[in-house]
Amino acid sequence: MVLPIAAVTSVTPTGYISGTPATSGSSGSDFGSALAGAVDNLQQLQSTSDTLAVKAVTGDLNDIHQATIAATRAQVTMEVVAAVRNKGVEAFNDIMRMQA
Repeated sequence: MVLPIAAVTSVTPTGYISGTPATSGSSGSDFGSALAGAVDNLQQLQSTSDTLAVKAVTGDLNDIHQATIAATRAQVTMEVVAAVRNKGVEAFNDIMRMQA
């Protein structure tokens, strides 16, 4: 069975990074709010994944695919948030190594 593209792209976690480009007048709080949104989204996805996993184990879940998709969403989002964090730490370390 081949899924339409819209069905495949809906698996991608959303809501943690704004799709609009930053303007020259934007402040660092926009980036901070985007990161805070990413962490909030990650927590929500992990909570949903945990809830569906418990339902699957107890037999209360009719469709195991829901639990699998939720777990995959949480995993991919965690990897993205960790990658952004690592790049941020790397950039900070690069700035600290610069000579004045």
